[in-house]
Amino acid sequence: KVSIRCSFSEKFPTHFFGGLDFGTSGARISIINFKKELKYTNSVPYQYGFKNPNSWINSCEKLLDNLPLDIKKNIVNLAISGTSGTLTACTLRGDPIGEAIPYDQACNENKILIESITGGEDHLQTPYSSLAKALKLIDKFGENIILRHQSDLITGWFLKDWKYGEEGNNIKLGWSLIKESWPKSYLKTSWQKCLPLIIKSGKILGQIDTDLAERFHLNKKILLVSGTTDSNAAFLAAGLGDEEGLTVLGTTIVVKKINKTPIKEKGITTHRVSDNWICGGASNAGCGILSQFFSDLEIKELSRQINPSKKTSLNLLPLNSRGERFPVNNPFLEPILSPRPVSDSLFLHGLFEGLARIELKGWEKLYELTGSLPKRIVTTGGGSKNPQWRAIRERIINIPIISCKKTTSFGTALLAINAK
Repeated sequence: KVSIRCSFSEKFPTHFFGGLDFGTSGARISIINFKKELKYTNSVPYQYGFKNPNSWINSCEKLLDNLPLDIKKNIVNLAISGTSGTLTACTLRGDPIGEAIPYDQACNENKILIESITGGEDHLQTPYSSLAKALKLIDKFGENIILRHQSDLITGWFLKDWKYGEEGNNIKLGWSLIKESWPKSYLKTSWQKCLPLIIKSGKILGQIDTDLAERFHLNKKILLVSGTTDSNAAFLAAGLGDEEGLTVLGTTIVVKKINKTPIKEKGITTHRVSDNWICGGASNAGCGILSQFFSDLEIKELSRQINPSKKTSLNLLPLNSRGERFPVNNPFLEPILSPRPVSDSLFLHGLFEGLARIELKGWEKLYELTGSLPKRIVTTGGGSKNPQWRAIRERIINIPIISCKKTTSFGTALLAINAK
């Protein structure tokens, strides 16, 4: 599946700003101009699957190959976003070693050690934390490695320098946005050298590697900008107000809202985006479960048969796999996907309702922690395009919902244009 959209109104060369986003199923690039108008977008699926970091690099190469020459020569800034909590081990030269551990995989092997070095840091004491994944990778490959999240690995590939890590991507690894440091307990460990040098999101890191620029016929003076997580990029794309909330309906469901202060709790992440504190959580349920049963075309056709104002008698818990991160933190929670009715449209209706109930519980959890609910929910991601699902969500959540057509990579491109 390759989708391309391109429009050129400029008679003369202009400066372009690029955003690359790496998700669960593939990568997308968005190119914008000074006026923040989308000039080009393209997406490609992963060739070898999500867990293989070479898939990320391969998809990046395809996107760069396909860029029109006019854009290649006039990109000035480029930023990268990726899934939050997907961690990979690399050699000191940035070559991936083995498979990455994805964001939704629980690592229970070092529970006692984690508790001993993360006193008072509840958000790190979950088996879904990047710290749990880091210790598992160190156990497997030793300490003569570097540990990098998806976005940081690709940024390093462009620079041919893998020393940096963006602050938001590394919160789950232990970085504190408030103290702007790693936990003091890390100083006593022999593996601290595996961690990246942390840079704030939106900061200029350096110039693209010359050989890479030549290989893809790119502007040799492109500046790489410290990126962000995919859900933070979606937040930037949506342009949320103080009283609005964001739901991302991708492979998993993410809910986020602006809060006056940061929150520390298992399953909750707090990020700093454009001088705001953004708190939220990501479920292990989402569109991923739908694609286990139906194709995109089947979902579209079956959705037309659904009356969203009617309730089904189904009580499904449509997790993508065993375990949940948010709104409850339980790595042993089992999905409930039966009894499956004979009617496919009724089954899809029940899955939509189950996902909407998970989203509702997410908003209730954020209400419990922040004392307020959004007055309107802005939705991005593939699931935001489905009108029946949106109507079911509005009925169950009881908050007005609108869709945002801007992609996550568009939000990443905004980060590139505002770089400092």
